[in-house]
Amino acid sequence: MKSHIHRIREELPLVLLFLATIWGVFLLDRILPLERLGLIPRDLGGLIGIVTMPFLHSNFTHLLNNTVPLAVLLTLLAGSRTDSRAAVALVAVVGGVLLWLFGRGHSLHIGASGLVFGLAVFLIVSGALERRIVPLLVSAFVAFTYGTTLLTGISPWQAGVSWDGHLLGGVAGGLVAWLLVRKTPAA
Repeated sequence: MKSHIHRIREELPLVLLFLATIWGVFLLDRILPLERLGLIPRDLGGLIGIVTMPFLHSNFTHLLNNTVPLAVLLTLLAGSRTDSRAAVALVAVVGGVLLWLFGRGHSLHIGASGLVFGLAVFLIVSGALERRIVPLLVSAFVAFTYGTTLLTGISPWQAGVSWDGHLLGGVAGGLVAWLLVRKTPAA
C-alpha cells in the first residue's frame, strides 16, 4: 500500500473545509428539515443516515461539542502516515453501518460524535500498532485528553445521548486502525 506521509499544513485546508461543511449543513438545517435524514437503525429510510449523520446536529451546543474535538482529532490525523481521507470516510461509514445494524431501534441518530469517538480510538490504536515514538505520543495524548469522555460517552443511562453511536463509532475506529495501519509500510 502507498505510504501517506504528509504534513498537517498540507491537509489543514481539508480539515477546515470538513468543519465548514458541518457548520454549513447546520445553518441550512435551520431553514430546511434536514435532521430527519439522520440514521434510524434497521429502517431502510434510515440508511441515508450512514452518510448524513455526522453533518446533522440538533442545536448549537451539540454542534460546538463535536466541532472542537473534531478539529483536534482531524488535525492530529492529518499529521500521521495514515491516508487520513480514507480513515475518516471508513470510520464514518463503518461506524454508521454498525449503528444501523446494532443500534437501538426507533431512534434517530444525528451528530458527529460517533466519528469523534471513532477517530479518538483510531489514533489510540494506530499509535499502539505503529510502535513509533510520535504516533505513541499522539496516542497517549488522545487517551489522556479524551479517555474519560470515551468511557462516560458509552454509558447507556444518559438521556438523549447516542451512547450506542459512540460505542460503535469507537469499535469502527479500532477496526479501521487495524485495517489501515497494518497495511502501511514502515519508513
